Amino acid sequence: MAFTLAMPAATGVARASDRSAGQQSARSRIDAVIRKSIRAHDLHAVIAQVTIRGKPVLTRAYGTSMTGVPATVQMHFRNGGVAISYMSTLLLRLVDQGKVSLDDPVSDWLPHLRDANQVTLGELARMTAGYHDYVVDPELTQLLYSNPFRQFSTKLQLRLMLKQPLQFTPGTNWSYSHSDYVVLGLALRKITHEPLAVALRKQVLKPLGLRNTVASNTPAIPSPVLHAYTSERREFLGIKPGVPFLEDSTFWNPSWTLAHGAIETTDIADMTRTAIGIGTGKLLTRASYRLQINPHAGFGHPQPGCERCATLSHAPGYGLGVFRQNGWILYNPLFGGYGAIEAYLPSRRISIALVTTFGEGSFEPNGDITNWAQTIFSQLAQTLAPGQ
Repeated sequence: MAFTLAMPAATGVARASDRSAGQQSARSRIDAVIRKSIRAHDLHAVIAQVTIRGKPVLTRAYGTSMTGVPATVQMHFRNGGVAISYMSTLLLRLVDQGKVSLDDPVSDWLPHLRDANQVTLGELARMTAGYHDYVVDPELTQLLYSNPFRQFSTKLQLRLMLKQPLQFTPGTNWSYSHSDYVVLGLALRKITHEPLAVALRKQVLKPLGLRNTVASNTPAIPSPVLHAYTSERREFLGIKPGVPFLEDSTFWNPSWTLAHGAIETTDIADMTRTAIGIGTGKLLTRASYRLQINPHAGFGHPQPGCERCATLSHAPGYGLGVFRQNGWILYNPLFGGYGAIEAYLPSRRISIALVTTFGEGSFEPNGDITNWAQTIFSQLAQTLAPGQ
């Protein structure tokens, strides 16, 4: 009998030891990938958190925020397009509550917006509405690069958006467009009868446990701050390739980027909570969750006159406010000197959250930049989930 009782205890100890050894091995491999990428791509800082089955495997900051100031895992940074997944989740929660339908025309809430009677809420969320993306408009570039601290209004975003007609019949093609989510933000405000930031906080951020994700239309970032750097204005300012050039872009005004009320700062812990919460459909019915993560593989096509029209696939595809890449559910913002990604793989219950800042060697000679957080993620995904 003593032998029978002893066996489970010994097995439990062995399994715990195996798990510990497995986590140590995974931690070492993750650390090696990140350190190699920092050297290869001249990254100023990387903050990373990786979990498997909800348990942290690695939470670490590498490099410096500023000269002599090490990066820390407590530092805050801008999350950019990650807020798009919050907006689509809010919309789907309203659908689940019976307050709206994805097929409702936008004109029900924005009757004076041009073409609103042709576009539905679902088309905005899927980026199939056809609106011109004001972010790629040359006038936006001129205004932003002339004064990165300028405050942009929703009125200006809409003016730039409406400079061009719809790029295709709504619902017939796919094109990545910030404009769709600016319009969706206005509609959500009318539907909820609350400022967008309030509705998002009540129905998405707080239920997901996001304690350090804060909306602000100004350059302010809560302390401690991860500083960002960029060379993207090199050509605009006439600085020749080879001439050293790197700007601190931390407090460039982000008001141009998205719907006001969904322009946010965050930290790495909230990026992980986002990856897991959105990736598991924590706040949605199963039907709405499936709608959100469906990559619509095979939908869309390049089309003359369309800025970003493309055919969706499984690597990557776009659902309803999230990207889907080989099974991973993710968002990967890149702007203003920050590159980031938060991703979740439901089949393996793995989450990866990363933010990077850049050194001068991160940039192309003309100032263009790759989202090196996406590159690191791809390497980590191959390490932790080969084939995905």
